[in-house]
Amino acid sequence: MANINLADARMAKNDEFYTQYHDIEKEITAYLEYNPDVFQGKSILLPCDDPEWSNFTKFFAQNFDRFGLKKLISTSYAEDSKKFKSGYQPTLFEINDPQYDKTKTSITGKIFILTRDKTSDGKVDINDLEWQYLVGDGDFRSDEIKKLRDQADMIITNPPFSLFREFLAWILEADKQIVTIGNKNCVTYKEVFPLIKENKLWSGRTEWSGGMWFETKNPDDVDKVIDGVNMKNVSSVWFTNIDHGRRHQQIPLMTMADNLKYSKHKAIKGKESYDYYDNYDAIEVPFTDAIPNDYDGVMGVPISFLDKYSPDQFEILGSDSYDGSPPTKKYPSKSKVVNGKRMKSKTGTMGCVIRENDFGSGTYFDVGYPVRAVYKRIFIKHRNPSK
Repeated sequence: MANINLADARMAKNDEFYTQYHDIEKEITAYLEYNPDVFQGKSILLPCDDPEWSNFTKFFAQNFDRFGLKKLISTSYAEDSKKFKSGYQPTLFEINDPQYDKTKTSITGKIFILTRDKTSDGKVDINDLEWQYLVGDGDFRSDEIKKLRDQADMIITNPPFSLFREFLAWILEADKQIVTIGNKNCVTYKEVFPLIKENKLWSGRTEWSGGMWFETKNPDDVDKVIDGVNMKNVSSVWFTNIDHGRRHQQIPLMTMADNLKYSKHKAIKGKESYDYYDNYDAIEVPFTDAIPNDYDGVMGVPISFLDKYSPDQFEILGSDSYDGSPPTKKYPSKSKVVNGKRMKSKTGTMGCVIRENDFGSGTYFDVGYPVRAVYKRIFIKHRNPSK
């Protein structure tokens, strides 16, 4: 029971992240630059939000007229239903409203809707938001929120990371456009990677390096205080099925010969050739900028490749974790060797492995000879390799 409680606490802590306004603006601007009418006449749903102060709500409400939106819907999740309790206090915006209910404010979610110039000041913006209590707690899986989903054209939000798989499936079953945030490693999920492979989902405009800074309501989970706000850096990225220009920018690359001669990476420079996997029909390319532009075979690249991936330049064939890319060799037995010492435990996923001459420092597997495993790899191929 103690372990379960610890896991629940960790999950709750890792779910309470709130996106910064400038990060939302930077991401959304990329879609507008590629297609200025991308939001024209659209209804947008922002679920899993706290509309009174959410930066998603603020951003789209303030830009309602400029984007040409038809409708903005923002829903919140009831405080009493959250795993992590942040000491929620109703805002004056809510308390001073005639419909304020001291009991409902903690046990039900709220819905904010923006469609019209309620204040008659000649513009539609955040001052025109109209709200009411939901019937339920605002869980996106409820029938109440599903109906809102079905009415919307786009779903845009930062969902609880622990529910990313379920949240993504919830959106895609309704065939909606999406802009959302997830942990970088979610690209390896069996529910996510096939969508990326089939070009039904891709990386957003924001680069992957450095993670993202979020506001956290948990005072025990703070990396830095910025301008008096508790902030947490999370290894996370944007995902979308809306087109943007960076997706069509091809990576400038060198030939295989030039990489082996001039690469800035010690793992490549000075070698006679690229490593070849012992159990997959592909070469190992440990860095995206080390992809040779003249190789017409299959290449294994790190998941960070997806940050630079252009479907005009490459085809994604599979990965070392999914059907469609079976290994060419299966080992009848294996044992783990760490720094030359054989471990009692034989656990450990190998994925792609490279055959070595001996057991050096680091982690190896003995499959009858030493092999070195590399972290998750995606298999790609040039659409038009240089000659």
